[in-house]
Amino acid sequence: MYDLKTRLRALELVAQGRSLNSVSKQIGVSRSAIRAWQDRVEPLPRMARDCPPKPTDKASYAYLLGLYLGDGCISPHPHGGYYLRIACADAWPGLIDLCRAAVASVRPGASVAVVQKQGCVMVSTYDRHWPCLFPQHGPGRKHERRIVLVDWQLEIVEAHPWELIRGLIHSDGCRNMNWTTRVVKGERKRYEYPRYWFTNVSDDIRRLYTDTLDRLGVEWKDCTRHGKPYNISVARKASVALMDAHVGPKY
Repeated sequence: MYDLKTRLRALELVAQGRSLNSVSKQIGVSRSAIRAWQDRVEPLPRMARDCPPKPTDKASYAYLLGLYLGDGCISPHPHGGYYLRIACADAWPGLIDLCRAAVASVRPGASVAVVQKQGCVMVSTYDRHWPCLFPQHGPGRKHERRIVLVDWQLEIVEAHPWELIRGLIHSDGCRNMNWTTRVVKGERKRYEYPRYWFTNVSDDIRRLYTDTLDRLGVEWKDCTRHGKPYNISVARKASVALMDAHVGPKY
């Protein structure tokens, strides 16, 4: 379950006088595992399992990546393997169906469960290799650690940029109607216009979103909250039209 580099790093910290508890929290592995590595650091042959081949349905993977970065998490199963869980609001039943379909396309044969929570469902599925497929997984919250795509993920995103954007919007974004007023011939009139919002506290995830928008020719603007970057707005008419053609509102 853990590569040799992770094991050696844990033992190096222990050798520096760190407690098993503190090393466990930093590395994200159990104390019992670290204790076992003190006797044998090399993985046993039965534990040395290679990661699966990269996803063949690359468009579905790019969409699922966007959902994971927005509202997803990976957690270990007590007896081995991992759960991928993605939160989907009850208000968007179409999103729930799209999420289930994407999971099934990325890991054919994996069972997908929908667990009802207050105001949302958790689309949940078990597999031994979710950390291989989403190497951004790690201890702590996503906005508190670096989020950088590896080479094979970058290749998929470059081939299917709109699917990534769609997944990010479906998880942490929306399309709504804004309004403003203008004085025309002495009379104040109200105007409404569509806008896309994307909201995420991770600088790395927002940058991935805006870098992809740049490649697609979509104009965007940073909007701050309490002086800190928080929202990304797409409001220019031509850019909204592009987003409508490839993303559209949630349903």
